[in-house]
Amino acid sequence: MTMATTDVELTASTAAYSAENPAPLIEAPRTRTPRTAGSTSRTRTNFELYGWVFMRLSGIVLAVLVVGHLLIQLVLDGGVSKVSFAFVAGRWASPFWQGWDLLMLWLAMLHGANGLRTVINDYAERDGTRFWLKMLLYAATVFTVLLGTLVIFTFDPNIR
Repeated sequence: MTMATTDVELTASTAAYSAENPAPLIEAPRTRTPRTAGSTSRTRTNFELYGWVFMRLSGIVLAVLVVGHLLIQLVLDGGVSKVSFAFVAGRWASPFWQGWDLLMLWLAMLHGANGLRTVINDYAERDGTRFWLKMLLYAATVFTVLLGTLVIFTFDPNIR
């Protein structure tokens, strides 16, 4: 049996569509805003490229930091039952562990904020909504990073 050149074999995924039931249309992406008359190519930055590179590099560093943290805290130091106030106080007495936790905090917050910024840019349709969601994201990120940094550097093991 031979197929004519006008015959098309339908697969299971396309068999449900017909003239009465057409396939859904994919919406066009948002159009770029036009450049203003006074802008030149030298004033534009490539922020999205830098954000993309940051996500890849910070992801690699975070993987090492988090896996190292889990191995040291949970496997080599006796597990979750040993984690207590005294355990944290002993760890943060060392500048090495303060730096480790600080780097993990900063990279995790900036990595997550950059990812969420991308999601907001992709899914928030109105400019005002996009602006306020990003402002809320930036405020939460700055607050968490500052508070975490303050706790790491001002932690007092002799608190009563």
